[in-house]
Amino acid sequence: MTTPSSFLHQHFIARRTLFATALLAALTSLPGYAKDVQAKTQPALADILKASTASDWRELDPNNTLYLELPAGRVVIELAPHYAPNHVANIKALVREGYFDGLDVMRAQDNYVVQWGDPTEKRVIKTAKKTLKAEFSTNITKEIPFTQLPDLDTYAPAVGYSNALPAARDPKAGLTWLTHCYGMVGVGRDNDADSGGGTDLYVVIGHAPRHLDRNVTLVGRVMQGMELLSSMPRGTGALGFYEKPEQYVPIKSIRIEADVPESERSHLEVIRTDTPTFKAIVEAQRFRGGDWYKYAAQHVEVCNVPIPVRQQK
Repeated sequence: MTTPSSFLHQHFIARRTLFATALLAALTSLPGYAKDVQAKTQPALADILKASTASDWRELDPNNTLYLELPAGRVVIELAPHYAPNHVANIKALVREGYFDGLDVMRAQDNYVVQWGDPTEKRVIKTAKKTLKAEFSTNITKEIPFTQLPDLDTYAPAVGYSNALPAARDPKAGLTWLTHCYGMVGVGRDNDADSGGGTDLYVVIGHAPRHLDRNVTLVGRVMQGMELLSSMPRGTGALGFYEKPEQYVPIKSIRIEADVPESERSHLEVIRTDTPTFKAIVEAQRFRGGDWYKYAAQHVEVCNVPIPVRQQK
């Protein structure tokens, strides 16, 4: 005999089964969905890069590429004028007047950032500006490329890649901005949003602090030499600042690639993020296969897709 309670229970089970079936059908119909067995057929990143052609790569822009010379070697940074034009122009002015030469790396906070600038705050600025209006985001325009990831993001309505930089967008608001992924370079500031100008710069060396997105002006990305920054001794002071001058890491110089003789340039190129080859790289990260992986996440975060850089061929 079926009681009212058992009938309701059976009805609940039936409805839950129907809902689960409908949800599975909806998920499997989404673009990019694949079963676990399909993940094993994805090519490896090395194979994708091996099959790439010259048109899949682009040369770093010499007019917007910096060479940060440290005792341990060179760090190559490509700037992002489309996202922070005023800060990029100001940083280049600081570089050309020699502002950074002889200053120091003064902070290395574990799982967060490495920062450089003038620890004494006495360096005189000759031609550049000390502070600028913040450029946390900018308007979406046709001039700013964007290759969107198919996966949802916690911090933005849409995320993807813009000229080899991780970026986010809010189409309804018409805004776009760069994201705080490993290797991204930002402008230090105080509490006032407009208190930074590029005299203090930092690079992300830890797990992506995406909560900083749209709170700091991001100006570019390290393209080579991240190991020189991420391996620096951690500061023992508050927020990872070095407590003694002898702990500082001196900056030999910072130069713009266009100002450096051809024979002294690094000659790097980065994968283009608007190509089928890069789309294949994204899918290889979403559906990791091969003998080692036993489970493919079938999703990827914007900071977890590698953007390869190599010597020009």
